[in-house]
Amino acid sequence: MDSLTRCNNGHYYDPQKHSSCPYCGVQNLDIDIGKTMAKRAEGTPRGAAAGGEGKTVGLFHKKLGIDPVVGWLVAVEGPERGNDYRITSERNFIGRADNMDVSIPGDETISRENHAIVSYNPKNNSFRLFPGESRGLVYLNEEEVITPAQLKAYDLIEIGETKLKFVPFCNEHFQWSDNKKE
Repeated sequence: MDSLTRCNNGHYYDPQKHSSCPYCGVQNLDIDIGKTMAKRAEGTPRGAAAGGEGKTVGLFHKKLGIDPVVGWLVAVEGPERGNDYRITSERNFIGRADNMDVSIPGDETISRENHAIVSYNPKNNSFRLFPGESRGLVYLNEEEVITPAQLKAYDLIEIGETKLKFVPFCNEHFQWSDNKKE
Protein backbone atom coordinates (compact mmCIF):
# COMPACT_ATOMS: atom_id res chain seq x y z
CA MET A 1 0.00 0.00 0.00
CA ASP A 2 2.86 2.43 0.62
CA SER A 3 3.57 2.53 -3.12
CA LEU A 4 0.23 4.23 -3.84
CA THR A 5 0.10 7.88 -4.90
CA ARG A 6 -2.69 10.43 -4.55
CA CYS A 7 -3.72 12.72 -7.42
CA ASN A 8 -4.88 16.32 -6.91
CA ASN A 9 -8.51 15.09 -6.84
CA GLY A 10 -7.82 12.68 -3.96
CA HIS A 11 -7.82 9.38 -5.89
CA TYR A 12 -5.21 6.77 -4.91
CA TYR A 13 -3.46 4.70 -7.58
CA ASP A 14 -0.26 2.75 -8.25
CA PRO A 15 2.22 4.99 -10.16
CA GLN A 16 4.16 1.91 -11.29
CA LYS A 17 1.11 0.81 -13.29
CA HIS A 18 -0.18 4.25 -14.36
CA SER A 19 1.64 7.45 -15.40
CA SER A 20 -1.38 9.53 -14.33
CA CYS A 21 -4.53 8.92 -12.29
CA PRO A 22 -6.65 6.23 -14.03
CA TYR A 23 -9.82 7.78 -12.57
CA CYS A 24 -9.44 11.38 -13.71
CA GLY A 25 -6.16 11.65 -15.66
CA VAL A 26 -4.57 14.12 -13.23
CA GLN A 27 -0.81 13.77 -12.64
CA ASN A 28 0.26 12.49 -9.24
CA LEU A 29 0.73 14.44 -6.05
CA ASP A 30 3.51 12.71 -4.12
CA ILE A 31 2.54 12.29 -0.46
CA ASP A 32 3.26 9.84 2.33
CA ILE A 33 0.07 7.87 2.69
CA GLY A 34 1.07 5.18 5.24
CA LYS A 35 -1.50 5.29 8.04
CA THR A 36 -4.12 7.16 6.01
CA MET A 37 -4.36 4.37 3.45
CA ALA A 38 -4.40 1.69 6.12
CA LYS A 39 -7.41 3.41 7.72
CA ARG A 40 -9.15 3.94 4.38
CA ALA A 41 -8.61 0.33 3.33
CA GLU A 42 -10.93 -0.73 6.15
CA GLY A 43 -13.85 1.16 4.61
CA THR A 44 -12.64 1.55 0.99
CA PRO A 45 -13.42 5.09 -0.15
CA ARG A 46 -15.26 5.78 -3.40
CA GLY A 47 -12.14 6.56 -5.47
CA ALA A 48 -10.11 3.56 -4.30
CA ALA A 49 -12.80 1.01 -5.14
CA ALA A 50 -13.72 2.46 -8.50
CA GLY A 51 -12.78 0.48 -11.55
CA GLY A 52 -11.74 -2.67 -9.67
CA GLU A 53 -12.82 -5.99 -11.09
CA GLY A 54 -16.06 -7.15 -9.47
CA LYS A 55 -16.54 -3.82 -7.68
CA THR A 56 -19.75 -1.82 -7.81
CA VAL A 57 -19.19 1.52 -9.52
CA GLY A 58 -21.53 4.47 -9.95
CA LEU A 59 -23.43 5.27 -13.12
CA PHE A 60 -21.16 8.18 -14.11
CA HIS A 61 -17.98 6.25 -13.37
CA LYS A 62 -19.16 3.40 -15.56
CA LYS A 63 -20.13 5.70 -18.48
CA LEU A 64 -17.43 8.38 -18.24
CA GLY A 65 -14.56 6.48 -16.61
CA ILE A 66 -14.53 8.99 -13.74
CA ASP A 67 -16.79 9.97 -10.84
CA PRO A 68 -17.23 13.69 -11.58
CA VAL A 69 -18.24 16.36 -9.13
CA VAL A 70 -21.96 17.18 -9.11
CA GLY A 71 -21.87 19.71 -6.25
CA TRP A 72 -20.21 20.77 -3.02
CA LEU A 73 -20.84 21.24 0.65
CA VAL A 74 -19.06 24.23 2.18
CA ALA A 75 -18.56 24.50 5.95
CA VAL A 76 -19.77 27.98 6.92
CA GLU A 77 -19.79 27.37 10.71
CA GLY A 78 -18.06 24.94 13.04
CA PRO A 79 -14.54 23.55 13.53
CA GLU A 80 -14.02 22.95 9.79
CA ARG A 81 -15.27 26.41 8.72
CA GLY A 82 -14.00 27.32 5.26
CA ASN A 83 -13.46 23.73 4.07
CA ASP A 84 -15.35 22.38 1.07
CA TYR A 85 -16.46 18.82 0.39
CA ARG A 86 -17.00 17.35 -3.04
CA ILE A 87 -20.32 15.63 -3.84
CA THR A 88 -20.36 12.97 -6.55
CA SER A 89 -23.18 11.05 -8.20
CA GLU A 90 -25.45 8.78 -6.19
CA ARG A 91 -24.98 8.46 -2.39
CA ASN A 92 -22.38 10.43 -0.40
CA PHE A 93 -22.03 9.31 3.22
CA ILE A 94 -21.15 11.98 5.80
CA GLY A 95 -19.26 11.35 9.05
CA ARG A 96 -15.95 11.92 10.88
CA ALA A 97 -14.21 8.74 9.70
CA ASP A 98 -11.61 8.79 6.92
CA ASN A 99 -13.62 6.25 4.89
CA MET A 100 -16.65 8.56 4.56
CA ASP A 101 -17.28 10.24 1.20
CA VAL A 102 -17.58 13.51 3.13
CA SER A 103 -15.21 13.27 6.09
CA ILE A 104 -15.48 16.05 8.68
CA PRO A 105 -12.92 14.91 11.28
CA GLY A 106 -12.72 18.15 13.28
CA ASP A 107 -16.29 18.01 14.66
CA GLU A 108 -16.45 15.47 17.49
CA THR A 109 -20.27 15.89 17.67
CA ILE A 110 -20.64 14.25 14.24
CA SER A 111 -20.91 10.45 14.24
CA ARG A 112 -17.94 8.57 12.87
CA GLU A 113 -19.99 6.93 10.12
CA ASN A 114 -23.26 7.63 8.31
CA HIS A 115 -24.45 10.68 10.25
CA ALA A 116 -26.22 11.81 7.05
CA ILE A 117 -26.33 11.12 3.31
CA VAL A 118 -26.47 13.53 0.37
CA SER A 119 -27.51 11.89 -2.88
CA TYR A 120 -27.57 13.00 -6.48
CA ASN A 121 -29.91 11.17 -8.86
CA PRO A 122 -28.58 11.56 -12.42
CA LYS A 123 -31.83 10.27 -13.96
CA ASN A 124 -33.93 13.16 -12.67
CA ASN A 125 -31.13 15.64 -11.87
CA SER A 126 -32.08 16.00 -8.22
CA PHE A 127 -30.34 16.16 -4.85
CA ARG A 128 -31.68 14.81 -1.55
CA LEU A 129 -30.61 14.84 2.08
CA PHE A 130 -31.22 11.71 4.16
CA PRO A 131 -30.82 11.21 7.89
CA GLY A 132 -28.11 8.67 8.62
CA GLU A 133 -28.05 5.67 10.91
CA SER A 134 -26.52 7.53 13.86
CA ARG A 135 -28.14 8.91 16.99
CA GLY A 136 -27.28 12.45 15.95
CA LEU A 137 -29.88 14.61 14.25
CA VAL A 138 -29.59 16.36 10.90
CA TYR A 139 -31.25 19.70 10.11
CA LEU A 140 -32.11 21.27 6.77
CA ASN A 141 -32.79 25.01 6.95
CA GLU A 142 -33.39 24.71 10.73
CA GLU A 143 -35.91 21.83 10.33
CA GLU A 144 -35.14 18.30 11.55
CA VAL A 145 -34.72 15.80 8.72
CA ILE A 146 -36.58 12.58 9.56
CA THR A 147 -37.34 11.48 5.98
CA PRO A 148 -35.48 12.25 2.73
CA ALA A 149 -35.70 15.95 1.86
CA GLN A 150 -35.05 17.64 -1.47
CA LEU A 151 -31.98 19.90 -1.52
CA LYS A 152 -32.00 23.23 -3.31
CA ALA A 153 -29.13 25.59 -4.05
CA TYR A 154 -27.67 27.24 -0.95
CA ASP A 155 -29.73 25.23 1.52
CA LEU A 156 -28.19 25.05 4.99
CA ILE A 157 -27.43 21.61 6.45
CA GLU A 158 -26.61 21.34 10.15
CA ILE A 159 -24.79 18.28 11.48
CA GLY A 160 -23.32 18.40 14.99
CA GLU A 161 -21.66 21.80 15.42
CA THR A 162 -21.09 22.12 11.67
CA LYS A 163 -23.25 24.10 9.24
CA LEU A 164 -22.80 23.34 5.55
CA LYS A 165 -24.05 25.31 2.53
CA PHE A 166 -25.09 23.16 -0.40
CA VAL A 167 -23.80 24.34 -3.80
CA PRO A 168 -24.99 22.29 -6.80
CA PHE A 169 -22.94 22.01 -9.98
CA CYS A 170 -25.39 19.81 -11.87
CA ASN A 171 -28.69 21.63 -12.36
CA GLU A 172 -30.99 22.85 -15.13
CA HIS A 173 -27.97 24.53 -16.79
CA PHE A 174 -25.60 21.54 -16.78
CA GLN A 175 -25.69 17.75 -16.49
CA TRP A 176 -22.87 15.30 -17.16
CA SER A 177 -25.20 13.08 -19.19
CA ASP A 178 -25.74 16.00 -21.63
CA ASN A 179 -21.99 16.39 -22.19
CA LYS A 180 -20.91 12.92 -23.32
CA LYS A 181 -17.55 12.34 -24.97
CA GLU A 182 -17.99 11.85 -28.70
